[in-house]
Amino acid sequence: MAIQITGDPSADKILDESPFALLAGMMLDQQYPMEHAFRGPAKVTARFGTFDPAAIAAAEPEEFAAMSATTPAIHRFPGSMSAKLQELARIVTDDYDGDASRLWTEAADGKDLLKRIMALPGFGKQKAQIFVALLAKQRGVRPEGWEQAVGDYALDGFRSVADVVDPASLQKVRDYKKAKKAAAKATPTA
Repeated sequence: MAIQITGDPSADKILDESPFALLAGMMLDQQYPMEHAFRGPAKVTARFGTFDPAAIAAAEPEEFAAMSATTPAIHRFPGSMSAKLQELARIVTDDYDGDASRLWTEAADGKDLLKRIMALPGFGKQKAQIFVALLAKQRGVRPEGWEQAVGDYALDGFRSVADVVDPASLQKVRDYKKAKKAAAKATPTA
């Protein structure tokens, strides 16, 4: 199944073809609409000429940050996110020989995969669970125990970007998140 998250076929193609781009798009998915976050790799590719992790890691940080902030910026917070993107690229380059897919192809099981993703900059437990679910649901990466590792994100439904396969499912995920936020707001805190 081809990735269809951004609403832009050329941006989705980069996510589809580059494991590092998919990983980076997920890293950028915070405090920013998901389809815009996942367009970040396409923006970098268009401006920087490549989305190769070694090239991104080696880029001069101030120049890379300025390029990332060029309108339309790669993120709502382009400075901090360009630094996280360069750190992610350094880890993929140094620890996985530039091949982000080794994070999941070499994972012992779902728990190990979740642990590997959580060790990356910008990935807390929930985001790592969502990314592992995305790999399982849309890339067929299903190491033993992945369902337990990701919890409810393994279920059918429209909970996260892992369930976005077209514009209609994107809207369903938005509606789900909106309902969850409203319910959380309505719950009194002690």
